[in-house]
Amino acid sequence: MTPVILLAEAKKSAAVTDWPARIGWLVGLVLFIALVYWLMREGWKWRGTLQSDLPAPSSAPEETGPAKLELSGRYHGSTTAGQWLDRIVAHGLGTRSRAELTLTDAGLEVERPGASDFFVPTAALRGARLDKGIAGKVLAEGGLLVVTWALGDKLIDSGFRSDHAAEHTEWVDTLNQMINDTEGAR
Repeated sequence: MTPVILLAEAKKSAAVTDWPARIGWLVGLVLFIALVYWLMREGWKWRGTLQSDLPAPSSAPEETGPAKLELSGRYHGSTTAGQWLDRIVAHGLGTRSRAELTLTDAGLEVERPGASDFFVPTAALRGARLDKGIAGKVLAEGGLLVVTWALGDKLIDSGFRSDHAAEHTEWVDTLNQMINDTEGAR
């Protein structure tokens, strides 16, 4: 019978790590992740190409009048009206960013640092509501201010989240009142 100590003793121990195989797996994983990100980017660009018939949103006129309401918060994106997952990416409307909203008699001005600003004339506004989600962003019920407006022939929902969520109700009431007053004047 061989003593236990002699069984444990060996001339050469087994390799703990197979470095070439581990490096090969790591390189393969990095290449796979890069491929996934490239495909996502191409899909985003393709969606923009499909929406190229959408006209560019207008920019704010020089004089819009005094501000009725102002809001500081986040712009979460725009979708086709009524389809909260169909994101609009054309003309930078799919880019999330900080946002400063100003509502005047002329319309809704959206200033976005780091992204393109846009302006929604009062005649293009169609409605406002509180909602819980828009393309890639889901919040508590009523946590998102959604403004429906017309861009060319297409109705668009744009989602905003104020730094102070209590402001949302006032915005919905004021926007809907403006829209009703505008439709009554037609």
